[in-house]
Amino acid sequence: MRAMNIGKATALALTVVWAAGCSTTNTTDTDTMGGDTAPATTTQAVSDSSMSGTSMADVKNLATIFYFDFDKSQVMPEAVTALRGHAKYLVANPSASVVLEGHADERGTREYNMALGERRAQAVARVLTVNGVSSSQIELVSFGEEKPVVMGHNESSWAQNRRVELKY
Repeated sequence: MRAMNIGKATALALTVVWAAGCSTTNTTDTDTMGGDTAPATTTQAVSDSSMSGTSMADVKNLATIFYFDFDKSQVMPEAVTALRGHAKYLVANPSASVVLEGHADERGTREYNMALGERRAQAVARVLTVNGVSSSQIELVSFGEEKPVVMGHNESSWAQNRRVELKY
């Protein structure tokens, strides 16, 4: 009996060590060292005070793609203003809903990138729910590395693929 418990504990410890060893490593392309790698903003952000937040016309002026740092799922501070605008619209229109599509760059395993895309979508969802959006209005999808917006093997391409897309 005691040997079985020790065996189970050893198997669990080895699994944890194995999972920790599967994390991604930073492999940067030397051609982009020192260059500006921030992706261009796809739509212009509008301040909270300049929009009523209740019409789809107001929402069309807000960013719908939110970018992330390498191997991170923390929402960037500049994305919060646009997300508050989306939250304002969703709170005012309870029948409206959004799909948050999480993406990752090609580095890392498929499984890790699927989980990372999910964590990124969850982070955006948290900002929306903190600002009053019902969780029933939000659907999360992770594509991991499967749907890159830019094909390439350098930091500029990777930066544009680390994103969450918000779709009504």
